[in-house]
Amino acid sequence: MPSALISSLAMADDFAPAGLPMTTALELHGLEIRETLGVVYGLVVRSMGFTGGVTASFKALRRGEITEYTQLLEDSRRHAIDRMVDNARLVGADAIIAVRFDSSEIGQQFTEIVAYGTAVKAQSSA
Repeated sequence: MPSALISSLAMADDFAPAGLPMTTALELHGLEIRETLGVVYGLVVRSMGFTGGVTASFKALRRGEITEYTQLLEDSRRHAIDRMVDNARLVGADAIIAVRFDSSEIGQQFTEIVAYGTAVKAQSSA
């Protein structure tokens, strides 16, 4: 089934970058899972860099959001999702279910972000 058709069937609250529906749930509304293809993931390791780190350190001295870190994590999360979608397409998936994120620090300079989920073959349940 073409991805564009599946995307149109997915609920509005399901995230569908580049036409591949995905959800944190174990099912997609309007779709029947016919085959599980396995776990797919996207991994990104990022560094704030010296200038960003210094700026963020000064901002941490006062209250409020540290926008440099927020932007770094937002960009990293999007990049991890894109890589997970690419991985899912390589195995022939129509959708990704049970999507999760994880993050960790590597030393004090690097942040690892991973997006993972279960790649599935799906078809319209109607």
